[in-house]
Amino acid sequence: MFVGVGTPTYEGMVIGEHVLETDMEVNAAKQKATTNIRVTGAVDMVEKVSPHRNMSLEEAIAYIREDEVVEVTPKHVRIRK
Repeated sequence: MFVGVGTPTYEGMVIGEHVLETDMEVNAAKQKATTNIRVTGAVDMVEKVSPHRNMSLEEAIAYIREDEVVEVTPKHVRIRK
């Protein structure tokens, strides 16, 4: 993940990394319902999420693909589609 909890997001913002080469569209503002969990070990899944990664400008430029850009503001460095 590239954004932390409570960080405002917008359409086109890259918020995380997918294990496959294809892009995956997600709605980061929508909260996942956890009222009906039927998977064994679901409590342990929360612990497996790694903390978000803050990238410097050089790291973001090295990370982006051909169809992405780095958005730089005085307070943030973000990757955008």
